[in-house]
Amino acid sequence: MPRMLDLSDEVRAEIGDEEADRLLAGENAPGAYDCTSCRTPGDSERERTSTVLFVGDETAVLAFAHATCLPSQIVEVAEEQLQGAVRSITGEAGGAARTVPDLPPEQAVLGVTSGLVLIENELQPALVVEPTGPIARPSAAPSGGDDFLPLLIEQGFTPMTSLAGVPPTVHGWSVLLAMGQLHAILQPGTGGGPQVAWWQAHQPLQVTEGWRAAANKLQSVLLFAAPAGAIGRQPREDLLRDALDRSAARGQLVACAMPLAGT
Repeated sequence: MPRMLDLSDEVRAEIGDEEADRLLAGENAPGAYDCTSCRTPGDSERERTSTVLFVGDETAVLAFAHATCLPSQIVEVAEEQLQGAVRSITGEAGGAARTVPDLPPEQAVLGVTSGLVLIENELQPALVVEPTGPIARPSAAPSGGDDFLPLLIEQGFTPMTSLAGVPPTVHGWSVLLAMGQLHAILQPGTGGGPQVAWWQAHQPLQVTEGWRAAANKLQSVLLFAAPAGAIGRQPREDLLRDALDRSAARGQLVACAMPLAGT
């Protein structure tokens, strides 16, 4: 039976016309499925359904999502993350880190922590990114300096001297939630190509119900970034806010808002 599938040109090009036609005809697509974003049941025979292709170095996994949760797209993820998803490994709470592509030649590692931050009398879902050490400009000779914040400012992030207001949105970036967990921070692809992962969780990162509810309400996530040692791992959201305020006062904080992908 034909399926009500949304199949983007990028996904079709990746899987090939023959496989795409089989999916649309219902030969290889399930009727009932669990949405890869919200994890609730879906039915591709009765409601619009997106095909989402997760691509690693050696593995590709085709998943299905309510069209209202995610558009049909290709998401590049780490091979070990994809293998973990296949094995249905759940993520750890609190934070995660992995090697970041395209920034430092020495493969700096970023730590990412989620939390709710009160700005303009509204709780904002936020991610705080802090590297484990200095980040050098790509192809630059080692100098002992740290170009992490300048690199992000060049991408459109805004220097923050206080947390009095919500930072502007940076276009082309997004935060990917899938299966109810944080999977990646996506940046624009080169040459107008599909988004690629700027940061991706080694294992999907759980967020609190309050964080997820705020993100779904606002359809936007704030991302704060600070140099190594500026924030630290804070066990409570009030302590995290204090650390952000101190970092902003020292001129060591940049931020942006970016759209939420998924739920």
